[in-house]
Amino acid sequence: MKTIAALQAIVTATPIEGEPTTAELDAIEQEMPLISAEVALLDAQIMTLDRPASELDERRIRRARRRVLTARRELANRTDTVLPGGAA
Repeated sequence: MKTIAALQAIVTATPIEGEPTTAELDAIEQEMPLISAEVALLDAQIMTLDRPASELDERRIRRARRRVLTARRELANRTDTVLPGGAA
């Protein structure tokens, strides 16, 4: 019968880093306008879940969608920084 204690030491020998790296934080910072726009769209959509969407709700959702598309376009058109690993 084989013991698994030796195998566990190999698996758990490297500590798991819980903090993001500087490169990951920079990538998040660059994507923050898109993240904020997507959160605003989600908020607008959540408001209409339990009731029919009014004209104001429809306008709010349209504006939020346009903000998301604008943020995506601006993020895609950024050519000044190429991040490693394919991060946008």
